[in-house]
Amino acid sequence: MKTFVPNFITLLNLLSGAIATIFAVEGNMTNAAFFVFMGIFFDFFDGFFARKLNATSELGLQLDSLADMVTSGLVPALVLFHLLELAIAPSWDAYQILPYFGLSVALASAYRLAKFNISTEQSSYFIGLPTPANALLIMSLPLILAYQNNDSYNAIILNPLFLTVTTLLSCFLLNAPVKLIALKFKTWKFSDNASRYILIIFSIVALIVFKFAGIPLLIIFYIILSLLNPPNNA
Repeated sequence: MKTFVPNFITLLNLLSGAIATIFAVEGNMTNAAFFVFMGIFFDFFDGFFARKLNATSELGLQLDSLADMVTSGLVPALVLFHLLELAIAPSWDAYQILPYFGLSVALASAYRLAKFNISTEQSSYFIGLPTPANALLIMSLPLILAYQNNDSYNAIILNPLFLTVTTLLSCFLLNAPVKLIALKFKTWKFSDNASRYILIIFSIVALIVFKFAGIPLLIIFYIILSLLNPPNNA
């Protein structure tokens, strides 16, 4: 019965992803982004409650990855598809197939989640960029366009080359053999969690100063911090 709570929260993640998928298919990328963020919020707390209630289970693990595939895999891929459509001029007939390249993020996410499910060493860190972190990066792009409406930001985000490179990097980072920090606290001591606290502080500052544009900076900082201070099993 204890597993009901975390599994129910996981299903809320899946529901958020399903709603986000509808918005993404309709081209409403901002609403899709907000529901993805909501799903990621639920994704954090299902694991939190599973650990607190000592209610981890194989069912919960599989259900979590299925929910993440929708919320943090499929929806970001659809958003990249739409962004690439916007970036390509209608007269560029030879490039009309390019938006479909954005869907490769869904394939890379599925592969990453499958590897996570059979891994025995990702209890206190991640190998490769977690799908929710990758989703935050991609879903921040339409929010920057919609709410920060800066000519420089717009020119970068709606550049086909930028979006193509972003797609390639996303697919690579999801499955890169690199250890990255997991926000899982076994104790609250700063000495045991220095990198985690630094990441949280940087996140708050970046979001306050740069708003949605701070999310890509946060993901870049997260990767650099993990490389400089590789996590271990402790």
